[in-house]
Amino acid sequence: MEKDLNINIVEVTRIEGHGNIVIDVRKGRIKELRFDIIESPRFFEAMLRGRRYDEAHHIMSRICGICAVSHTSASLKAIESAMGIRISRQAALLRKLAFSGEMLQSHILHLFFLVLPDLVGAGSIVPLLESHPELARRTLGLKRLSNDICAVVAGRHIHPISLVPGGVAHTPGTGELKTLKKRLEDSFRELDALFEFLSGMPAPEFRLEREFISLKARGEYAAYAGEPFSSMNYPMDSISFRKRIKEYMVPHSAAKHAKSPRGTYMVGALARVNNNFRQLRPTARAIAKKAGLVPPLTNPFQNNMAQLVECFQMTEDAVAAIDKLLEMGPRPEPLKRPKAYGTGIGMVEAPRGTLYHEYRINKDGIVERAECIIPTAQNLRSIEDDLRGFIPGILHMPKKEISGLIESLVRAYDPCISCSTHIMDVRFV
Repeated sequence: MEKDLNINIVEVTRIEGHGNIVIDVRKGRIKELRFDIIESPRFFEAMLRGRRYDEAHHIMSRICGICAVSHTSASLKAIESAMGIRISRQAALLRKLAFSGEMLQSHILHLFFLVLPDLVGAGSIVPLLESHPELARRTLGLKRLSNDICAVVAGRHIHPISLVPGGVAHTPGTGELKTLKKRLEDSFRELDALFEFLSGMPAPEFRLEREFISLKARGEYAAYAGEPFSSMNYPMDSISFRKRIKEYMVPHSAAKHAKSPRGTYMVGALARVNNNFRQLRPTARAIAKKAGLVPPLTNPFQNNMAQLVECFQMTEDAVAAIDKLLEMGPRPEPLKRPKAYGTGIGMVEAPRGTLYHEYRINKDGIVERAECIIPTAQNLRSIEDDLRGFIPGILHMPKKEISGLIESLVRAYDPCISCSTHIMDVRFV
């Protein structure tokens, strides 16, 4: 369609952080397309240099108030890898339980507060509180439960304080764990209601073949643990991840872009469901099949439903972790002490995708170097590629509808722009 179109969206709404979209179409051809990340650069890697190893995870959790447990977990795993620390089974289960809580709260926040307004034609969540009060009540209850999991296990709702190098500084009591388990089991009714509502609103039709990268683990759906895996099936592990994934600067972004040996790739819920479908627990797998989320999945809008599938998965994972903890009998444990020093890598699946922390720690326990690779930064190139593929198919629509769909596509990735703005090569003089 030979159409001229100029779109300049200043600060896309209902995403975390600040980003603009600039699109210039001349006679049906895209002349310019940019997702400008205008958030000020942040220097967390530089902040770590010269700090003690047992301060690092507290600093890095402040990268984000939404995925603070993810950054804490990746940081702790990097510290413990560098210093030869192996935590106990109980500590690992408690960390996984906190991790499940964070994944739930982040996905519910995105789906209800950021995505649902698009689906019902509202500008924000406020009108839904009156038009869909029961759905709002159920979803807010899910958000409260997920926050409470983090508070019980990690010490508070955000920026955990009980997850520390060598284990966990606080052990929840049996009564607290049983209460959480009952609330989690009851929450499946709310998840079912949210699924019924979302499944009645199909995603826009758009497909683009791409590579998916996520963690993968034997015997479980990889979230807290696992090794990097590509849907293209070339060899990759945590050691080679940074060599295979190349970050680079683009003129219009304060955040780096990233590419794999095959070029553009996607991380996040859709990547995890594609790569780990067989590891989904029974309820989550049944929901995925009911929603038509059976790999291969190439529509980025389906990332929203993939997040809801993961809500079922994380709820099942949390219940299973509590059952194991109750079977063991939760009890306070001494923290494991450092036995070495050197370079360590920590990787987890944050809500928005694969998160990488790498630290070098010297014999005095001081961090000499730190590097992070953030999920949203890895997705920025994929977002722009999707926009290039998506826009030609919607040029026949009015400009307002085109703008709305463009914003919806960006929101489907659930970008966390503040996390992504990292400048790493900072030197003090």
